[in-house]
Amino acid sequence: MTNVRPTSIARKVVEHSDKVKPALARVLDEFQTGNVPRTIARTLLPALDIPAARYSITNKMLVVFADTEDVRGFRVWKKVGRSVKKGAKAVYILAPNTRTKTETDANGEEFKKSWISGFRPIPVFRVEDTEGEPVDYGPPAEPPQPPPLADVAAQWGVEVAYLRLGEGGMYGYYKPGADNIGLLTHEEQVFFHELAHAAHHRVKGSMKGGQDWKQEIVAELSAAVLAELYTGKRYNGDSFAYITDHARRANLDAHTACLRVLGDVGKVLTLIVEATEQAPAIAA
Repeated sequence: MTNVRPTSIARKVVEHSDKVKPALARVLDEFQTGNVPRTIARTLLPALDIPAARYSITNKMLVVFADTEDVRGFRVWKKVGRSVKKGAKAVYILAPNTRTKTETDANGEEFKKSWISGFRPIPVFRVEDTEGEPVDYGPPAEPPQPPPLADVAAQWGVEVAYLRLGEGGMYGYYKPGADNIGLLTHEEQVFFHELAHAAHHRVKGSMKGGQDWKQEIVAELSAAVLAELYTGKRYNGDSFAYITDHARRANLDAHTACLRVLGDVGKVLTLIVEATEQAPAIAA
């Protein structure tokens, strides 16, 4: 198998069609900024029996950028009893154009040589842009074993559900009103992030709707600390990029934003660590 750099593939596609330029620009940006682990976190779940489960990693990223998990062609949706809504716009995945020719080796034996000569855009539609029969995605995809600190969520009465298909554009969520967590990945730090939201809700007594920059930085900074304490893993680069993005929304640099929420981070971590029956994996 030929080892081709993702960025070189993407650049060729950008040159091939205007329809995929915006999406491929985002793919390139993800590789260049190092955000790929966060972008493809959903692929850690056992694959659904849907067409997108068999896509290349580049196409899976394009599906993520479309804020969905399930995309199919117009006729494929028809086969499962769903129709594309009037006015819905297609999103595009990429199909390789393969060429083959016959060559002769040093022994005079003929063999077929194939290569990718380019890519073509294929229009597909998000499940959110269709209507009709419900889609059966099967039962929730539970992990082989609960993540560290699952006992804290259970102690607080916070329901944790692993979803086959959830809210577009998210890897997980915490809903204060329902006091539950939904996850689309088995990655522990995503669970830690949502558990930190649940702890923050208990510390503050209420939560703002949407992605409030303070709440998101408290959750991500807390999650990075919990990941190091209870798994020994370091996610500092990925977490820092996430924190930086939310700090910018408040016109702050990441360090200043972290200092402003450090008090709440301390309270969140204390609440979680004191609630768990599990000792940290490494020394604090």
